[in-house]
Amino acid sequence: MARVAGINIPDNKHTDIALTYIFGVGKTRALQICVKAGVSPFVKVSELSEKDLESIRTEVGKFTVEGDLRREIATNIKRLMDLGTNRGIRHRRHLPVNGQRTKT
Repeated sequence: MARVAGINIPDNKHTDIALTYIFGVGKTRALQICVKAGVSPFVKVSELSEKDLESIRTEVGKFTVEGDLRREIATNIKRLMDLGTNRGIRHRRHLPVNGQRTKT
């Protein structure tokens, strides 16, 4: 298994799908990473050379992913709660935040 951003991505999947196993990388961003790295998104990870993997690692490193992204999200939610905003109060009470109904 290839290791990118601290995550083992599966060898038996296409490159664009395998990159979505990284938290913070969806289908669109995975395609962008493949294009900028000069790698076909339809090649399986097991068929990639070490040079291709290194270019993918470089491109993924330009984004906030995995632990840093999780930390940033938690910090933003904590800031909302500390400020006492409506969204922060909804988070603190474990209620829907974005206007969803609470009854049927």
